[in-house]
Amino acid sequence: MTEDLTSADKASPAKVGPAAATQRGAIETRQITIDGQLLQVAIRHGDGSGPPLLLFNGIGANWELARPFLEALTNTTAIIFDVPGVGGSPRPAWPYRPSTLARLAADLVAELGHVEVDVAGVSWGGGIAQQFAHQFPKRCRRLVLAATAPGFTMVPAGPAVLWKMATPRRYTDKGYMKTVAADIYGGAFRDDPSLIGRHAAAMHGARSMGYFYQLLAMTGWTSLPWLWSLPQPTLILMGRDDPLVPPINGQIMASLIPNAELHMIDDGHLFMVTRPKETAGLIEAFLADDSRQAVSSSLLSRTTSYFRDLVPTSGDGRQKS
Repeated sequence: MTEDLTSADKASPAKVGPAAATQRGAIETRQITIDGQLLQVAIRHGDGSGPPLLLFNGIGANWELARPFLEALTNTTAIIFDVPGVGGSPRPAWPYRPSTLARLAADLVAELGHVEVDVAGVSWGGGIAQQFAHQFPKRCRRLVLAATAPGFTMVPAGPAVLWKMATPRRYTDKGYMKTVAADIYGGAFRDDPSLIGRHAAAMHGARSMGYFYQLLAMTGWTSLPWLWSLPQPTLILMGRDDPLVPPINGQIMASLIPNAELHMIDDGHLFMVTRPKETAGLIEAFLADDSRQAVSSSLLSRTTSYFRDLVPTSGDGRQKS
């Protein structure tokens, strides 16, 4: 594994290099090779009081699109990387599955010196976050799922929205992005054209083959068979006006994950970009809530509890006859 430091923000030299590690709120970027794959990694430095937050971005999205959210965090250290084939991470030699990315992320976290992380995923990245929590339950303390769904078994968006999402054109053609953003993302993008321009300005590096690999990775993948087994306290955030991932998907996941809470946000698909302070506040409050504990890690006990909850009970907890 190798590592090189690069500039995180040319306009802000104080955010770059080894000194950034001691500067709270700084965003540092590194190029790190994990298992032969070069990754563009960004680290938002917090106060070190809790596990870092590992963030999986949306499809075709370079890490810079998450900058508003990263800058809105107050105490939390956050780690985000460009998926191979997107942004500053070169395309892998072969297509991959969600389990491959989860393992790559786990190795990255270990390389950065962390045993345990909190995990968050946005949209497409929410699927990878679910996979990570399932695949590495002992490394994932808490789970945050934002504007996402349980894979191909989701309640889908309308055909017109899906058609506009089929190619990475919105990432490579900023003019096209401005014409379709409101239809795809909803919420604040419907009312404030300046948001579209700022979002488009931060986009770069989405390559056709890399985008195709991301689409291919999720083909046939679903978390529905095992969502009930996730032990982590889970926060599910959904936008009320989300054309891309209808809010009912959040309700489905919240009903299946045993230790989940659902919070609806009065915005669209990209509320982490349009309402970064609100979103960061909700997530940091959830991560800091010591009253939320993981459910039993025993598969037998979780199975027993799951089926026990399906049986109607009387007020004193006894099964109804």
